[in-house]
Formats: sequence, C-alpha cells, structure tokens
Amino acid sequence: MTQTTQPSTTYLDHLEAETRSRRDAAQHEESPFDGAPETLAKAVETRVDVLAPELRGLASELHQDPETAYQEHRSAQRIADLLERHGVTARVGVHGLETAVRAEAGSGSPVIAVMAEYDALPGIGHACGHNVIAAAGVGAFLALARTLQETPEAFPGTVVLLGTPAEEGYSGKEVMARNGALDGVDAAVMLHPYGQDVVDQVWLGRRLLTVTFTGVAAHASAQPFMGRNALDAATLAYQGVGLLRQQLPPSDRVHAVITDGGARPSIIPERAEMKFYARSKYPETLRELSHRLADVARGAALMTGTGVELDWDEHPPSLPVRTNRALTGRWLAAERRRGRQPLPGGVVSETLAASTDFGNVSYRVPGIHPLIGISTPDIALHTREFAEAAGSPAAGTAAVDGAAGLALTALDYLCDPELQAAAAEEFAAAGGPVDVPGYFA
Repeated sequence: MTQTTQPSTTYLDHLEAETRSRRDAAQHEESPFDGAPETLAKAVETRVDVLAPELRGLASELHQDPETAYQEHRSAQRIADLLERHGVTARVGVHGLETAVRAEAGSGSPVIAVMAEYDALPGIGHACGHNVIAAAGVGAFLALARTLQETPEAFPGTVVLLGTPAEEGYSGKEVMARNGALDGVDAAVMLHPYGQDVVDQVWLGRRLLTVTFTGVAAHASAQPFMGRNALDAATLAYQGVGLLRQQLPPSDRVHAVITDGGARPSIIPERAEMKFYARSKYPETLRELSHRLADVARGAALMTGTGVELDWDEHPPSLPVRTNRALTGRWLAAERRRGRQPLPGGVVSETLAASTDFGNVSYRVPGIHPLIGISTPDIALHTREFAEAAGSPAAGTAAVDGAAGLALTALDYLCDPELQAAAAEEFAAAGGPVDVPGYFA
C-alpha cells in the first residue's frame, strides 16, 4: 500500500512573502468624502460596542449549531428573535425562501441593504465563517435601527437587513433578488471572514454544469463492439478539460467529478454523468469558458458515438464581484477607527480566489464585499482549521469590528449625497445593472 503524499506549501509560502512585500509598498487612496457627521458616527459606533456581547453570542450560537443551505430554520429564528428583543419587527420566509429574513429601519430614500449569511457547509460546519457574517450584518443593522429608535431624524433614508440563506452552492441571493429583495435598494454592503483584513479581493463568477452521456449497454467481453461506452465519453471529456486548461486565462478555474460511470465492469456503461464548476474573473470570460466546456462535451460524445445532454445552472449562476471603490473607501476609514489596517486591493494574489452570490447583487446595485481577518493567512476557507477559527475569540472580535465597519459605511452613504452620487456614477461607468437571469441565456 502506498502512502498519501502531502502537498508542498512552497507556493503558498512564496505567495505570503509576495503579499508582505506588496503590502509594505502599497498605499491606500484616502476617501475624498466626508461621510456622516463625527458625533453621529461616534454614537453609532458606541451602539455597536454596547451590542458586542450579543453579537459575540450570536456568532457563537450559530457556530455551535450549524445548518446547511435551505435548512437554516434555527439560525433565521435566532436572528429574528434578537431583532425582536430590540423592538425591530423581522419577517422570516421572505423573497421566495423559507429561511430568508428581512427587517427595515427608517424611511424614504436612499435605501441601503446590509446582508447577512448563515448557512454552513456539510460535514465541517461553519468552515466559511458565515456565522461571523451574520453577527456582523445583524449588528450593523441593529446599531443603525437603535439610533433611529432614539432619534428618528438622526439620519435620512432606509436601512434594510437581508438575511440571505444558501450561499454555499445554491446562490440564495439570486433567488431572493428574483423575488424582489433588491427592489428599491440603492446600494448593498456585507463582509466575509478571511485570513487577514483586505479591502477588496477578487471573487470569481461561477456556473454549474451537469453533462450526461448516453450510450448502448453491451457485454464487455462477449460483444463489446455492440456497445457505445458512455464512461469513455466522460473520460475523454475529463481529459479534454485537463488539456483545455493550458489555453485558459490564469484566473479561470474548472473542477469536475464523474458522478456516474456504470455499475459493473462486465457491462459497457450506457450512462455516465459529470458535474462541473466553471469559474472566471469576468462575466464575459465566464460566458466564453462555458462555450468551451460545451464544445469539449460535444466532442467527447462525437468521438464515442454517444448522446450528450448539457444541463446548465441547476442552481443560479453567480457573477464575479464588482466592487464599488467609493464605498470601499468609507469601509477602510471605518475599520481604521477599529484599529485595523486592511490591505489594499491587489496585494493578496488573485490566485487565492473563490466565488460568492454577492456578485449577482453587485451587478444590480453598487456594493462592497471586503474581507476581515479571523485566522492566520495560511488557513484557507472551507477547511476544518477555518471552521475552528470561526468559533474563536478572534472571530467574535471580527464580528463586532465588522458590524461597526458596515454600520459606519452605511451611515456615511445615507448622510453624504456626494458619496451617493459617486457610487452611482462609478456603477454606471462600470456598465450599470446587468440582466443576471438572462445573461447566459
């Protein structure tokens, strides 16, 4: 029996060294916007600190009781109960999803949404730290809502809390958006835990593809020539994607598994099924990559004399995140108030990229999705080590600091017409809203 070899950390070690070098050389552009009045900002920040024990408690409770996509009933209720204890009406089961949550504070325009995720991963719990996302988003909303309860005219506009289930693999935000969650919303903010604080990092768009090959069963020994081997087609497609990678842009990613390849070696498989994830940095290149994968599958079918069926997007696709820099500047200023020094965009290597359904939000309205550190940089998302970090004291601190950052960013947006205009102009210059449901049609 051979032993499993352990992957070398050499490449990651070099990436970390390069990140440190870029960090030392990088400089942030200071935000040119005034944001909210300092007395108001300080009052909101103080409210976050008062809420800190409850936010740490929420993060811990969610971490200890993880629920996977579309099963987050207890998580959603915990959030609703916390809001209700502070006199805020929360609705559970909105925008087409049983475990989605919505609450509002204020009135009129502008309208900014603060988003909170709370689904966990099968088998390893909160290995993506969504418990931290939930506590930070809820804390930000509550700090603003409580401010308005005490002083109804403290700031203009409306703050919406959107509890968004099923980010992991199912694009819950897209389902909610198609059911009106973002109607009337002018901007959206959320954060994500990570190995370090980063103002802006690349998030890749992602599509799901199921490929089914249909052949002809035959006795593999007596009459193999009478069969058409669906597993051969799947094998060729798998190898074809491997060869295709040499010609893909560096930021493209393709992952594949063969989920069905026959039942017995003595029977030529008449059915084989593959599942692909396709990821890319831009919507246009994700569409191009989709065409290439379809060609590979059809070519494999042609070579083996099998039929092929392509089923795209079993769950809605997610687009890359389009970061709004006008809003990002206010997040940076807020996090510096908390003693944090987030890295500028472009410092952390783009190869360390995943996907999020917030991308779909960011192509509908101006948005930001910064990262907040809860672990050391060498610990990756979706690992048992990151799940442990998501339940650590550092995660609790990040939830509180993140709540302050999101609350102050939202407050700046609501109080500063010049910031609102700049965010809208930047969004329009980047292409404006995109028809997400129809983009890949």
